[in-house]
Amino acid sequence: MLIVKKFGGTSVADKERIFNVAKRCIEDYRKGNEVVVVLSAMGKFTDVLVQQARDINPNPPKREMDMLYTIGEQQSVALMAMAMDSLGVPAVSLNAFQVKMRTTPTYGNARLIKIETDRIKNELESHKIVLITGFQGVDGMDNYTTLGRGGSDTTAVALAAALHADACEIYTDVKGVYTADPRIVPGAKKLPEITYDEMLDLSSLGSCVLHNRSVEMAKRYVVQLVVSSSLSLAEGTIVKEAVNMEGMLISGVANDKNTARIAVIGLEDQPGVAFKLFRHLANHNVNVDMILQSIGRDNTKDISFTVTEDMADVAEETVERHRSGSLKCQDVKVKKNVAKVSVVGAGMQTNPGVAARMFEALYDANVNIQQISTSEIRVTVLIDRAETDKAMNAVHKEFDF
Repeated sequence: MLIVKKFGGTSVADKERIFNVAKRCIEDYRKGNEVVVVLSAMGKFTDVLVQQARDINPNPPKREMDMLYTIGEQQSVALMAMAMDSLGVPAVSLNAFQVKMRTTPTYGNARLIKIETDRIKNELESHKIVLITGFQGVDGMDNYTTLGRGGSDTTAVALAAALHADACEIYTDVKGVYTADPRIVPGAKKLPEITYDEMLDLSSLGSCVLHNRSVEMAKRYVVQLVVSSSLSLAEGTIVKEAVNMEGMLISGVANDKNTARIAVIGLEDQPGVAFKLFRHLANHNVNVDMILQSIGRDNTKDISFTVTEDMADVAEETVERHRSGSLKCQDVKVKKNVAKVSVVGAGMQTNPGVAARMFEALYDANVNIQQISTSEIRVTVLIDRAETDKAMNAVHKEFDF
């Protein structure tokens, strides 16, 4: 078997944990498997690099930040190779340049284009464990790039797809995917399995176990994932195309506090207004969610939408800039102290009443709903951020996981 394993920063945070990971990988290697390991930077090392950069330049160039970031993962794979060597197992560390992991030239949030597998296959044929830097790539001019938040997950899934791996295992500091964040909901339960679509929605809505780009790629290339803890031998959660959970109505409850609501009041009620609004936002790289348009009145209408909190000021400035031109409106209002709470589950496609039960649970908990968004397998509400934990527990209790 060819196994791709990914370990996050907490899994390799110190000497003891590095040797723990090394021994787990060697166990599979000694069973006759080919093993490829993707590593993140050690612990909080990336935060140290960011602080060092800002001490030099409060607004450092993105290219140079990506160049700096790559140090962290290279440190991890080199130390891991040394640890495995000390345990009598041949291993080789490779960075994105040596692997030829090609990406778009978008510093800080590059997209993978192609992975050359020849070097990896040659090293595997030499009976070595291959250790590869996560989170990074190189563009067409051989500049280092980084893949953005959760980039090491994406690296692992992309390698598993390119190598046609038999397994892709993602190791984190939690034992799998839970029905809710156990730090907020003490009664949260670990799921034995979950579909790509459910995991994708949970990831997009605030669950930090897997990054949504890695789940998108896993679904596209049908890479079955196993999410487990590097600090435990307990079985994890399998993420795959279809699961056998006939009685499972809802798979999880998620929250996202990195949210702000923008309300554009009194827009002209005529064709093309929504297009102009969201085109301007897209031109400034503002990603929007939970769009709500009111019924027209007096030849005007209101459009509300949510953005990540760090983009709220950019969104407001973009709309204000065009108020006297293509986006004539009466007012622009920003509310930052909000959060999204969502229920996700493939079971709601064939079971009516999920939204009503969620809304009743929030009513009983005296939580006011400010905005609603739905899909086939998801219901999301916008609420006051201060009520997030109360809402999470109320909704989780209602569906009796």
